Amino acid sequence: MSVATSAGATGYRPSRTLPIWAEVRRQASRRRTQLALGFMAALPLIILIAFEFDSGGDDDGNGGGAFGSLVDLATSGGLNFTLFCLAVSAGFLLVVVVALFCGDTVASEASWGSLRYLLAVPVPRARLLAVKLIVALAYSAVALALLTAVGLIAGTLRYGWHPLGSTVAAEIAPGAGLLRVLGIAGYLAVTMLIVAGLAFLLGVLTDAPLGAVGGAVMIWILSSILDQITALGSIRYLLPTHFSDAWQGLLSTPAQSDDLVKGAISAVAYATLCWGIAFWRFTRKDVTS
Repeated sequence: MSVATSAGATGYRPSRTLPIWAEVRRQASRRRTQLALGFMAALPLIILIAFEFDSGGDDDGNGGGAFGSLVDLATSGGLNFTLFCLAVSAGFLLVVVVALFCGDTVASEASWGSLRYLLAVPVPRARLLAVKLIVALAYSAVALALLTAVGLIAGTLRYGWHPLGSTVAAEIAPGAGLLRVLGIAGYLAVTMLIVAGLAFLLGVLTDAPLGAVGGAVMIWILSSILDQITALGSIRYLLPTHFSDAWQGLLSTPAQSDDLVKGAISAVAYATLCWGIAFWRFTRKDVTS
């Protein structure tokens, strides 16, 4: 009688299948990963070059509101330049990158027909999803970190190390300003968990990577549009994007954290719900691709 009759194949341990570092290397070799990370690192440099084309005397108007003021402040120091890079990326570009990493990771395997072979190794379904989710979130975090780090280094080298200009309060000293900028980047990372959850769920439900990525981005855009309709009243608090701009509270003196806390709780709740549904569906799904 085989020793493996009650415990599976000899030496088989579910926790040893599909190591995280193997998935990290596998995703790193993909062109979409290289292009996405490369573009996030290049974006601050592109913005920096674009600012150099400004003759210095023209003012076509950057528009009103907080964003227009951020444009005016962008060239007044490295911290302000970093803040500008984060602000212009948060509404769309960062959403697309996170949706790409999290929505493509499972759906692409299904579209290539390799998903069933991974499960035949055998890799437990829950572990397969967990490893892919962890790696996708890690690359999303690296993308945001690259944008922040390159923006801070390039902006400081070009514009110097000066206080963080605020659109709603007095200037913030460089040391405290750095903490505020890092706090903003951290909050954006938390809010992007919603995009990660939506994209990952759609990636499990469909075999089309473009559908998963595009679906998550479109839901985010639709939520942003609906959030502008004040007639919806308190319903807007339930929208995933309602607290997406709460990071502006960190530019106040003192910092306004009420909406930050609400936004973080909302993001974690949405992400947990989406991931829970994704795991529940995948563990019961008939994988044929």
